[in-house]
Amino acid sequence: MVDSGATMRLWGGKMKTLKKRLCPQCRKDVVWEENPYRPFCSERCKLIDLGAWVTEDYRIPGEKKADDDEEESE
Repeated sequence: MVDSGATMRLWGGKMKTLKKRLCPQCRKDVVWEENPYRPFCSERCKLIDLGAWVTEDYRIPGEKKADDDEEESE
């Protein structure tokens, strides 16, 4: 993750530094500690990323395996 800076916020009477990160999908600055969709900025960006995995736009490198149907017919 890329650190894009920090912001200060009053927390329980003390100043606390809140870390900011960039959303991996849209590159928007997001306060890390307060974000329920981290590492994404929103549910929308989270679902866009999930959709890319489901449609196999993202792939993990490795050897291609034969389909299960081909293995059963042998």
